Amino acid sequence: MSRIGKKPIIIPEGVTVNIDGNHIVVKGPKGTLEKDINPKVSVKIDGNKIEVSVENELDGNLHGLTRTLINNMVEGCEKEFTRTLQINGVGYRAQKQGNNLVMNLGYSHQVIMEAPNGITYDLPDANTIIVRGIDKELVGQTAAVIRTKRPPEVYKGKGIKYAEEHIRRKEGKTGKK
Repeated sequence: MSRIGKKPIIIPEGVTVNIDGNHIVVKGPKGTLEKDINPKVSVKIDGNKIEVSVENELDGNLHGLTRTLINNMVEGCEKEFTRTLQINGVGYRAQKQGNNLVMNLGYSHQVIMEAPNGITYDLPDANTIIVRGIDKELVGQTAAVIRTKRPPEVYKGKGIKYAEEHIRRKEGKTGKK
């Protein structure tokens, strides 16, 4: 049995959960999320708790995964998920134009990224990007795609990195003596 899967999910005030067979709909103050779950997993609502169970113990990995996905849906509808990126480098910066994120990353052209549905970009300054949304998977994927536009390099540390990420720097070449 999955230790994570056994834990009940507490439904906070203002969030409603509807289960229709294998389809789950979570509504909250920040928005609505829907997901189809695996038929091997059964989900029941008991008061303000959601309990996830499996019939066969060999499906323990689905047990924990399904519980985590539903918990992320409930948490995202109650409060948004965020991912913070930092831009390092001379002349590297980002700005917002409508829903688009426009970045100068040392290329001969500007890199323009359109925000997917449910995602918003916040730019407190020219070198910080905050990706916000209620879908944890979409927030993480969007942040990863932004990071791939100019990954951090190990010699000078230039590029886009996660705020909590630490770049291990390498020493440059040394001349002959």
